Amino acid sequence: SFNINDRDRIGLTGKNGAGKSTLLRILKGIQVQDEGEIVVPDGNTIGYLPQEMRPDSLLTVFGETLTAFSEILGLQDKISFLEKEIADRTDFDSPGYHRLLREHADTLERFHLMEGQSIHVNVEKVLTGLGFEPSDFHRPLREFSSGWQMRVELAKILLYQPDLVLLDEPTNHLDIESIQWLEEFLSRYKGAVILVSHDRAFLDQVTSRTLEISMARIYDFRAGYSEYEKMREERLESQVAAFNNQQRQIRQIERFIERFRYKSTKARQVQSRIRMLEKMEEVEVDIPDNSVIRFRFPPAPQSGKIILEAKHLEKDYPGKRVLRDINFTMIRTDRIAFVGRNGEGKTTLSKIIAGKTDFGGLLKFGHHIVTGFYAQELADNLDPDKTVFDTIDEVATGDIRPKIRNLLGGFLFSGDDTEKKVKVLSGGEKSRLSLARLLLVPSNLLILDEPTNHLDMRSKDILKNALIHYDGALIVVSHDRDFLQGLTNRVFEFRNGGIKETIGDIYDFLEAKKLQSLSMLEMNAGVTDTGKEKEPVSDNKRQWEKRRNQEKETRKIRSRLKKCEEEIEQLELQISSREAQLSNPGNSSAGLSDRRFYEEYEALKERLHSEMEQWEQLHNELQKLEKDFSGDTGSRP
Repeated sequence: SFNINDRDRIGLTGKNGAGKSTLLRILKGIQVQDEGEIVVPDGNTIGYLPQEMRPDSLLTVFGETLTAFSEILGLQDKISFLEKEIADRTDFDSPGYHRLLREHADTLERFHLMEGQSIHVNVEKVLTGLGFEPSDFHRPLREFSSGWQMRVELAKILLYQPDLVLLDEPTNHLDIESIQWLEEFLSRYKGAVILVSHDRAFLDQVTSRTLEISMARIYDFRAGYSEYEKMREERLESQVAAFNNQQRQIRQIERFIERFRYKSTKARQVQSRIRMLEKMEEVEVDIPDNSVIRFRFPPAPQSGKIILEAKHLEKDYPGKRVLRDINFTMIRTDRIAFVGRNGEGKTTLSKIIAGKTDFGGLLKFGHHIVTGFYAQELADNLDPDKTVFDTIDEVATGDIRPKIRNLLGGFLFSGDDTEKKVKVLSGGEKSRLSLARLLLVPSNLLILDEPTNHLDMRSKDILKNALIHYDGALIVVSHDRDFLQGLTNRVFEFRNGGIKETIGDIYDFLEAKKLQSLSMLEMNAGVTDTGKEKEPVSDNKRQWEKRRNQEKETRKIRSRLKKCEEEIEQLELQISSREAQLSNPGNSSAGLSDRRFYEEYEALKERLHSEMEQWEQLHNELQKLEKDFSGDTGSRP
């Protein structure tokens, strides 16, 4: 049981498969709970961003975004219908004609109250703020990567403005620039927000309350994620101490009962202690489930020195060239990281090499190359109607077949879990199942597209360790700098349809770019169509740092404002109490004859005056900062 209040910023946490996505679907009404009830006040609306995006919309970017205004579009259709009906009628004096006129006027009034005439302008403004070019508006949504499709869903939620927003791992397919925009949007959003994320920094930036799902229970912490972790450890220590104390007490009582059970002189005390044991409420310890996946990739089959050669590779989508004139060679010892902003072609080139899409140019593989491919879109590669066991069984061959259940156990699927349908699995469970499939066919070229999406922190570390010990060639697409560190020896930066190579791992690349982090790379869009960097890269960096400092200072002032308001409220209560006493001088217990009463009363008023002045000063500072901030961000909504 828990409540969601106005403007709550809640992080929903728990291990993979604990029930986070299930809870969000229940709150949205997509899934029905077995017991209990969800109470939503009349008129309150809920927006939901699912964990996985399925590119099944046949609409354009603009058309899909417009669906956020379904009620307004319905009113628009009704107005058109009524106007046609009115135009076709000639019985101007009949009650039916006047009823049509009234209905048309009422519908038109509601349409204008909902600002229906502005929806196209608002859609353009929001899409532009999210990074879409005007030329993208009328492209089919299916042409865009998952990250850009996620932005369209965010745009729909922003335009719809529900009272409660449910976000299930929204950062999985977003680059750093998009994540920062989302942080800013959520911090200013007028409604309540519940989000699931494995991104610690994102949770700390956005949330002020944490709901933990552990062993089918909900624990409510009034703190952001990092603070919640400390509080959880303290809770566990407290539970363990209380449990140990109770066990000591139980042992003492049991010893007393055994010692004096048969002595008539102690019969009353023995019965008293027996009743004490029966009434004692057992202290439970929520021992965290520390089970983790266990695996290593099988030895890579022997191959030639050359893994593949790409010459003049190209890939076009209608209205856009994603890749142009791509040339590179990959050898047996190569481990390549694909980095860059969303939509620049990283996933597209991964699919080309994996044989999942057509292309122009030449791609030549070396001798006896066996490819293993982990796709970003898990739902496209797993049959939702198959069970976990059948998903592995259909690709298992040879000696591994009798060991399928052992393999699944290594990926935390045991007992009845192996008979679950894929469609009911969480994102993290689907990720583990896809990784398990990779082990069944030994490969000497692994292509991993965002493999850490949906995985918890410990699973990420185990996957990285397995990849470090993998003895084949590797291509990995990721925005996670810590995951990439020490994993690759070449970095391909995707930009403006081409790639630029840096020898070394991700930190060598960052040093070569004179960037502090991948976020600076993704924030830096200052590149011309010729592929040459614009001159003012350092200006972009300074601008980004200025924005970051402004955000930090804004949060600090808001925190001080909140404390100031709380102090003002307490002082006003104390002053009101004393004024009530002054208004009733007949009350002898008020202590009105005591000089200290009046001194304290005056001191409280002075403190209130001082706090009010401080509040006004902080409020002015905040307004100035927000004005400067909005000036820097330009047209961003």
